[in-house]
Amino acid sequence: MDIRSPFAANLYAQAKTATSPLAAKVEEFTTRIDAGEATARSAMTGGADPHALVEALASSQMAVETVATVRDRVVEAYQEILRMPI
Repeated sequence: MDIRSPFAANLYAQAKTATSPLAAKVEEFTTRIDAGEATARSAMTGGADPHALVEALASSQMAVETVATVRDRVVEAYQEILRMPI
């Protein structure tokens, strides 16, 4: 395919970036952490019951562990690429 053609340019413009699925997950992560912080603040002022606080903390912990696991996998993949012979 000739990259100078308008068709190729349109296809390129319509293509999704590789980071778009990751961006959605990052947004979900920040939302979950923010909700946990809001519940913790509410529990400190007496607005939330202890059960809701425990649920929010568990959800936040799961989100942080998931992000750490993804980070570790990305680092492992990068290191594997660096070990590849040229």
